[in-house]
Amino acid sequence: MFKEGLMDSKEALIRTTTELINEKGEQVDEITVREICKRANVGLGLVNYHFGNKDKLIELCVERIINGIVDNFRSIQEKNYGLTPFEKLTHLGNMTLAFLFEHYAISRISILSDMEKPREDDNTHRTYLAYLPLVSACRPDWDESTLRRKTFCLIVTMQQLFLRHKVFLSAYGIDLTKEKEREALHEQILHDILGV
Repeated sequence: MFKEGLMDSKEALIRTTTELINEKGEQVDEITVREICKRANVGLGLVNYHFGNKDKLIELCVERIINGIVDNFRSIQEKNYGLTPFEKLTHLGNMTLAFLFEHYAISRISILSDMEKPREDDNTHRTYLAYLPLVSACRPDWDESTLRRKTFCLIVTMQQLFLRHKVFLSAYGIDLTKEKEREALHEQILHDILGV
C-alpha cells in the first residue's frame, strides 16, 4: 500500500510538472518545487525522494514531452505520399527546427541533457532513428556505415545550429530565428551532407 502511494505521488509529480512546463513555456526556470508539490498535492520532500532534485524531475518531464514529438515526427515521415524522399526530409527538418526555436527552453534542456548523459534511448537517438529511413531513401546507394554516419552528422548539425544560433548570426549573418533564413540554410545543409 505504501509503495503504491509513492508511485502515485511520483506520477502526480511528473504529470503536474509536465503541465507546468507546458503552461510556463519559456519560463521553465520559474517553476518551483513548492508550486509543483502544492499542485500535485504531495509533500515537498517527495521531489528529492523520487528524482534527486527539481532539475532532474524537469529533465525527465522534458524527455517525455520530446519523446511524444519525436514519435509524431516518425508518423509524419511515413505520410506525405506525394513528396519525394528529399522533400519529406526537408519538411521533417523544417518542422524539427521550427519546434526547437518555438520551444526554446525545453529543447535546450533536452539537447543539453542528452549531451551530458547520452543514452541509446535518449531524444537525440530517437530523432536519429526517425531521420534514418528518410536519409536512406534519399541515398539508397550509401552503405550502412555511411548512412548512419551522415544521418548522425545531420542531427548533430541541427542541434548545434539551434544551440549556437546567436554565434551563427554573428559569424555568418544568418538569423536562424527567422523561418525563411532557417529553411534556406537547412536545405543547403541537406544538399551538403547528402551530396544531392
